[in-house]
Amino acid sequence: MEFSGSRYDGDYINGRMEGRGEYVLPTETRYVGEMKDGVFHGNGVLYFPNGSKYEGTWEKGISKQGKYTFADGLEYQESDWGYCNGCDDRRFYTEICNGLKPAGESQLTNLDPPRVIPEGCYDCGDGFYNPQTRVITDYKHKFLRNADDDEHGWIVRTCRKSWDEFVGYLPKKYTPGN
Repeated sequence: MEFSGSRYDGDYINGRMEGRGEYVLPTETRYVGEMKDGVFHGNGVLYFPNGSKYEGTWEKGISKQGKYTFADGLEYQESDWGYCNGCDDRRFYTEICNGLKPAGESQLTNLDPPRVIPEGCYDCGDGFYNPQTRVITDYKHKFLRNADDDEHGWIVRTCRKSWDEFVGYLPKKYTPGN
């Protein structure tokens, strides 16, 4: 684990992770639950750094059944998903729970106020993406991964970008004599 940057606090049998424990990945994603023969096995919960979680039943390291809950409490439903599906209600979940803002005030993301994105970067859901370096860091600016061509294209097409250019009306500067 010292080579991967992970850590484990829990039961061991014959030198292997077995029983109940907490396994923390280098990304600070935490698994709390049952282990067998060194892998997730039984009931457990993955807690993600953004506040979301996945509660599941694991078999030999593979999730067999589970439930994903977003950081704001919204539970994902695999079928009959009516939230932000493009057809029905297009409000953010926090707007559904807390009501809409007054006219003239916009809510850009489900997180209100939205995260401040570093200049020239994108918010790709699990961190910030710099298209110049093709590096994705978590929201605390720790390295997560390098983006391949497909992920780069998806991020640039669909994710929110920092304000690095002015859009809209720009009044001419006043200069004396004009």
